[in-house]
Amino acid sequence: MIKELSKKTEIGTVIKQDILEKRAKIVYLGIGSNLGNKFINIEKAKIRLIENQIEIIKCSSNYETLSWPNPDHPKFLNIVLKIKTRLDVASLLKICKQIEQSLGRKKTVKNSPRECDIDILDFDNKICDIKSINLPHLRMHKRNFVLIPLYEIDKNWFHPKLKNSIKRLIFSLPIKDIRSIKQI
Repeated sequence: MIKELSKKTEIGTVIKQDILEKRAKIVYLGIGSNLGNKFINIEKAKIRLIENQIEIIKCSSNYETLSWPNPDHPKFLNIVLKIKTRLDVASLLKICKQIEQSLGRKKTVKNSPRECDIDILDFDNKICDIKSINLPHLRMHKRNFVLIPLYEIDKNWFHPKLKNSIKRLIFSLPIKDIRSIKQI
């Protein structure tokens, strides 16, 4: 009887865990481009996300910023998306990397110009520190091209690790970063 109960409990836990893993998660993605037709690159990335059964809930305006860390490189065009997906984080990351490659991104020096860059900013408010991905994105709280578009689509977003509101994070940016971003 105890063994049967144990099996039922284990099975129930496995089923419950499977159901939780398959539920739709809310995720925020940052997409940027500073090579080629930046607008088209971003639109193609959005289309490819949809083709992979990823639902776009909200999309920010386009924002133009200087390239970092080298402002002499072409300016970036950036957006933030709020999406819904049943994928786990590893599967979503794999799809994002495939989309980047399909749009022409090549392995080059870190922070070099690129046709498409897709970052997972926040995955269902989870905190994850592993080799392949850190969630929320490690530097998102320091980036005007992430925070300002994110604020546009979700004024109530809260950083799960830093325990700060989006407004507080924006106000902690240097004034030059707030002034240098341009909504297009």
